[in-house]
Amino acid sequence: MVGPVRDNAGQEAPSPPMFAVPKGMDILADIKPGYEEILSGDALQFLARLTRKYGHRVDELLERRRMQQARYDAGAVPAFLPQTLKIREGKWRVAPLPECFLDRRVEITGPTDRKMVINALNSGANVYMPDFEDSNCPTWDNMVQGQINLRDAVRGTVSFRDPRSGKQYALREGPRSIMVMRPRGWHLWEHHVLVDGQAVPGGLFDFALYFFHNARRLLDNGHGPFFYLPKMQSHLECRLWNEIFVDAQQELGIPTGTIKATCLIETLPAAFEMDEFIYELRDHMAGLNCGRWDYMFSFIKTMRNDPSRVMPDRSFLTMEMPFMRAYTQLVVKTCHKRGCFAMGGMSAVIPIKGDAAANQAVMDSVRADKLREVLDGHDGTWVAHPALIPIAKEVFDQHMKGPNQMHLQRDDVQADADALLQVPQGPRTEATLRNNIAVCIRYMAAWIGGTGCVPLYNLMEDAATAEISRAQVWQWVRYAAVLDGTTRCTPELVRRVIEEESQAIRAELGSSEAYADGEYLDAAFLTKLMCVGRELHDFLTLPAQDIVIAMGK
Repeated sequence: MVGPVRDNAGQEAPSPPMFAVPKGMDILADIKPGYEEILSGDALQFLARLTRKYGHRVDELLERRRMQQARYDAGAVPAFLPQTLKIREGKWRVAPLPECFLDRRVEITGPTDRKMVINALNSGANVYMPDFEDSNCPTWDNMVQGQINLRDAVRGTVSFRDPRSGKQYALREGPRSIMVMRPRGWHLWEHHVLVDGQAVPGGLFDFALYFFHNARRLLDNGHGPFFYLPKMQSHLECRLWNEIFVDAQQELGIPTGTIKATCLIETLPAAFEMDEFIYELRDHMAGLNCGRWDYMFSFIKTMRNDPSRVMPDRSFLTMEMPFMRAYTQLVVKTCHKRGCFAMGGMSAVIPIKGDAAANQAVMDSVRADKLREVLDGHDGTWVAHPALIPIAKEVFDQHMKGPNQMHLQRDDVQADADALLQVPQGPRTEATLRNNIAVCIRYMAAWIGGTGCVPLYNLMEDAATAEISRAQVWQWVRYAAVLDGTTRCTPELVRRVIEEESQAIRAELGSSEAYADGEYLDAAFLTKLMCVGRELHDFLTLPAQDIVIAMGK
């Protein structure tokens, strides 16, 4: 039965030809030409059924997060769960991994715009993670056009002509990167689509449309429907994904276990439930990934009421810090014990043009980072820029002769709660305060403008790096951290720095009109709210998404 399609003003608009919205579903956005191919009647029925069956579970899990955080705020600390001790001590292993997916030594990540999809698939990386989450702004056009781009990529028909340069982009002949799609986390909602009056969980929207349109074709291509699952804090959130996977495969007549998922361990509570994450998804499990920036952000957020856990400068928080070593090595031990991948973290640096010495120093740092990962036993790593692929590949090729290192059992690593919760000592400086604030303003301006991945200060910044930046400032304000040994970090200081950085952007742009047109006013306000507000907001992107929706995007 056809339901109403509504425009951004809430008025009913005529449906495009052959476009049928299931009963009880409302789409509060424009259906542009071509969108009806992704938002087909069958695909929307599939999405509606999954939403009705599992949407309330997302609400329950988010409420569970809030209750758990309240316990942390009252003085509790994350710990290994006594009720799941048998799982951690058991001898079980995950289901076998498909032959096509045994070598993941270099993975590149990025948003799902058409040019990026083509370049990533042609990049020479083993895996491309098309990202509907941290490097994406969830405007309606970004979400639907991203699905179109991935559909065309799966079918080998994706192409793009740059309207400014006239350059033509197309998929090359021969092997291409395997796609492992990342849907949105459970905390994000697709507010443009309602089922029975309620917004659809963003992760379900992304998964359902991609899986419905591409699962069989991916299998025909010799790959499969593979996913990265972000931001989870409990194995119960993995359990929900597993139930959705089983249900979706049964509905499309695909054997259970065909889906393979890699979970990002990017929250502090998740570090205490690695075995449980793998166990819940054991028929669909491909491995765990070390999401380093979100993990640091989550550490601050989880322990926000503990004045003894104030972090030093963001730039000082390297993977060599003991608390990060405890986390990443435990990922390797846990995954290899269970027969799945332990994936390394993101190298967010990008090449520096015009300064050969500085660029060489950056490349050397990437090489050292990847060398640490491969020697620790990781089976692959992430990069944010195609120029880093040869470096990462060279390091892994030299030290990982087979397709992976799952044979390497890290029996020397022990699960140590104190080590996971240890706070590093280091400097706190006004220079980092300014950098954090500048990153927040500039990144959020781009995000509100529809772009979720931005090169800033020789780093590829996304939502994860913006989150650690603003959370660090908030924590320093909360506990009046001393900067450079002399200056207290106060709300007044942060407000002054926000104004100074805003003025610097105005001067750089050359006019107040360009500043306003670039969404910097809203970005500066959000930065102030996030950094000096009484409460540490769960995610920067939630109020930012409200602005995007209010703008009709």
